[in-house]
Amino acid sequence: MPGSAMLPAFTDIESEWDSALDWDDRYALLIDLGRKLPPMDAALKTAATRVPGCSANVWVYPLSQGGRMHFQADSDAAITKGIVALLVSMAEGKSAAEVLSTDFHGAIDRLGLRRHLSSNRTQGLPNMIARVREAAERLAA
Repeated sequence: MPGSAMLPAFTDIESEWDSALDWDDRYALLIDLGRKLPPMDAALKTAATRVPGCSANVWVYPLSQGGRMHFQADSDAAITKGIVALLVSMAEGKSAAEVLSTDFHGAIDRLGLRRHLSSNRTQGLPNMIARVREAAERLAA
């Protein structure tokens, strides 16, 4: 199944994040996380899968198998790719109901991301979350 199975679980990411010494280390973790996203099929990088409002190009393509959500995602900017990988890690392999009950904003706030990202990057974050949640809403319907 194409998706994001190569990403670590969000709880593992959060533990590693908490043990990082400073924000340089955390940015490096984000970039590394983005590199762990499986390559997204170029044919899926369309206007329909592009997340609006992001300073960089971001694409999210939801998949469903056996009632579980999977995602292909990519960005043309390293930190932004890490951010979308972080969001995908929170939803990967969950049911639509589990995705809809996930507190994406709370998790992002716990990591302190909004305080340390440029305003351009934080403006696109709600749209990335919305894209993942919209896919779960369609599956749950």
